[in-house]
Amino acid sequence: MAMMLDEGEPSDVELIGRAKGGDRGAFGKLLERHYGFVYRAAYRWCGRKADAEDIAQEVCVRLGRAIRDYHGKGAFTTWLYTMTLNAARDMMRKSARDTQKTEAYGAYALIAGEAAAELEDPAEALWTAVRKLPDKQR
Repeated sequence: MAMMLDEGEPSDVELIGRAKGGDRGAFGKLLERHYGFVYRAAYRWCGRKADAEDIAQEVCVRLGRAIRDYHGKGAFTTWLYTMTLNAARDMMRKSARDTQKTEAYGAYALIAGEAAAELEDPAEALWTAVRKLPDKQR
């Protein structure tokens, strides 16, 4: 998807070259120009507005570190799209790990809570002790 530039506007190639040299203004302009593209790609991948915003922000951070590695062999948007998909996949994997941890902790808390509740309930403690007695004494 080619972007129409006003006359006098620097091209992506110019902005990338300046950003690689440390020009923060050029980097900001590059982000401003492509943020919508990154957000839309992230949204198509995850389907949630909040997650798409988080992914887009992560791509902005990653782009700041990776811009020097862009060699211009392919289209910048292709490279940016790949970076966006990688960030989306990373977020999905992290979310899955967090969900597994939460579920595992919840199961543990439930089991521990039931054991603690059994010990705290005097009637249940009595019945637990009674069940341990031999049949004739029970």
